[in-house]
Amino acid sequence: MKVSLIGATGFVGTHLVEHLVAAGHVPRLLVRPGDKERPPWPDVCETVVGTVDDSAAVEECLAGSDATVYLIGILRENPARGVTFEGLQFRGVERAIGAAQPAGVKRFLLMSANGVKPDGTPYQRTKFRAEEALKASGLDWTIFRPSVIFGDPLGQMEFCTQLKRDIIDSPLPAPLFYRGLLPLHAGAFELAPVAVADVAAAFCHALTHPETIGQSYDLCGPWALSWKDILTTIAAACGKTKLMLPAPAFAVQTVAAALDRFPWFPITRDQIAMLLEGNTCAGENGFERLGMIPTPFDVAALGYLA
Repeated sequence: MKVSLIGATGFVGTHLVEHLVAAGHVPRLLVRPGDKERPPWPDVCETVVGTVDDSAAVEECLAGSDATVYLIGILRENPARGVTFEGLQFRGVERAIGAAQPAGVKRFLLMSANGVKPDGTPYQRTKFRAEEALKASGLDWTIFRPSVIFGDPLGQMEFCTQLKRDIIDSPLPAPLFYRGLLPLHAGAFELAPVAVADVAAAFCHALTHPETIGQSYDLCGPWALSWKDILTTIAAACGKTKLMLPAPAFAVQTVAAALDRFPWFPITRDQIAMLLEGNTCAGENGFERLGMIPTPFDVAALGYLA
């Protein structure tokens, strides 16, 4: 199949391109002008230079393709550079849907996120609205909602690499966030980290299995781990131990309210809020429905941090 990818030069996209090539597909990538020197697998992939807010470039990328995969997601905004949740996580999906329909590209796979909801943070709301737009499009859609994703960053930034840089390597104690005034459950909220290779494999699987059409899949690792356990595992993978102390979320959010508009500040108010909500699969793990066994989050899987 010829598969158009929007967001292919990011963390998940780089791994997905590798899986697509290994499966014999031909990726067709929409590549930003600044990224045109670093598309993955340049000898195999077709590339279209442009941005997701350029309708002509999106239409060119989708032309002649058998399927479209939309992967773009951001963790924080930079409106001065045109990086917004509204533009990249919702309007971009709308534009890709609008290009797919007249081009006859019926198959559309969307990267969403576990825990999206209509009344959540701007990140969660725009991901939710993108899902609703795709479901109403009449296309043969599949939606994946992964928990936090880890794996070899291949030159990108990913969950564990960022935590290593900002928390484990810092001389300060690691923060165990908690709600309220008393640290009774500091660092106890749970996440279910999922391996990027497993996410990429799920996308590849869906392309050739029509039973995935019209389905949404929550993708989680096999274990629900507390924030404290996750930091402990990352530190162990780096050959370290880490002092951890309770940190009241309201105090950190107060500081973030003043500083999270600066790119150098490591976390935003919304990111803290989403962390405290937890991120695990409340129902059936989508990997079970796909017949896949997810990779455990352990020291061996985090070897790339060393």
